[in-house]
Amino acid sequence: MGEIKVPELAESISEGTVAQWLKQVGDFVEKGDYIVELETDKVNVEITAEDSGVLTELLAGEGDTVQVGETIARLEAKKGASAPAAPKAEEKQAEEAPKQEAAPAQQKTVEEVAPAAEAPQQGNQKQWLIASPAARKAARERGIKLDQVPTTDPLGRVRKHDIDSYADQKSNEQKQQAQASKPANPVSPSPAASENSDKPVERERMSRRRQTIAKRLVEVQQTAAMLTTFNEVDMTAVMALRKRRKDKFFEQHDVRLGFMSFFTKAVVAALKKYPLLNAEIQGNELLIKKFYDIGIAVSAPDGLVVPVVRDADRKTFAGIEGSIVDLAKKARDNKLALKDLQGGTFTITNGGVFGSLMSTPILNGPQVGILGMHKVQLRPVAIDEERIENRPMMYIALSYDHRIVDGKEAVSFLATVKELLEDPESLLLEG
Repeated sequence: MGEIKVPELAESISEGTVAQWLKQVGDFVEKGDYIVELETDKVNVEITAEDSGVLTELLAGEGDTVQVGETIARLEAKKGASAPAAPKAEEKQAEEAPKQEAAPAQQKTVEEVAPAAEAPQQGNQKQWLIASPAARKAARERGIKLDQVPTTDPLGRVRKHDIDSYADQKSNEQKQQAQASKPANPVSPSPAASENSDKPVERERMSRRRQTIAKRLVEVQQTAAMLTTFNEVDMTAVMALRKRRKDKFFEQHDVRLGFMSFFTKAVVAALKKYPLLNAEIQGNELLIKKFYDIGIAVSAPDGLVVPVVRDADRKTFAGIEGSIVDLAKKARDNKLALKDLQGGTFTITNGGVFGSLMSTPILNGPQVGILGMHKVQLRPVAIDEERIENRPMMYIALSYDHRIVDGKEAVSFLATVKELLEDPESLLLEG
């Protein structure tokens, strides 16, 4: 009997949540097959089978929290086992034996592999229900009999959402019965009673990653002295350069020239000039980093993630754009690894892709600086005392930790970023 245990995930992660069982009790699995997907604070991890065999028991349900090293399933390992092959010719005769003789053994297998709540008996036969561990747990907690729960599964399996739907239905029926039995009351209902009316709502469990994001953002606001300073950038020169070079750039590097490479280059140059924005607090000391791993905030299906472009100061424009494209694709496909998310020194976030004109970005702790990009919008700009022109303008915001960074440094940092972007050729001269 083999055990499936939660492996070591990362130095800072000691537990995870069972997101989805990819195999069910009774399934045959090959060595290396994915069995279960775990959701951790940062990424999802798929656990594989170390041996071939039949999955005999699931010890944790979907939604359960499990610890590193904990046994979550059992596998009846079979050395050199393989998926059942087609019956040989000499076995056909045995297969064609009367079904009445095979029925008791077959029923015993079902009872041993997937024991479930016993349905009402019909005659002398017992009917067995198959339910996921999460469904069984929810049914026990709510005092619900599994044989009363309708399911939409084509194979008749009861899932946790079936339990939830059934419980909600019963709750609504009980409320309606209670309201019908109440005598008429001429007194107006209180505001609290009005809030508990039967208006449609949907209750959805927060994913582990969303819970972690919420916790970390609150922690940053409680522990850091966060301030934000703003400026605006005339994007005329950057957009003109992109227009001139984009086709040739794509032909040479097979990646599109976007705004992010310009902003990353400008940020790295400004960090070299104002190194305290590339630092963090460790106890009573400042850790000033001499490398430039820039986090790029990306919207993923389960929430915002910040994968890191390593050694951004050593990368070309094409290298930066290629790294961002690869990381964004991994985020969308939920394929980011822990190493993709760790060790950033400064973060850039672009709310402009969603139409944001101005915002106050929150620090990505323990970093002490984050730059917010926003929507490019035509606005009238005074060129001199006599001329006004419509220019493509972008508001930029720098949130910083005032415990380390003074206002003068923060404003100067943002002004440097602005100057470099308004003269993008100068970025080529920055070492």
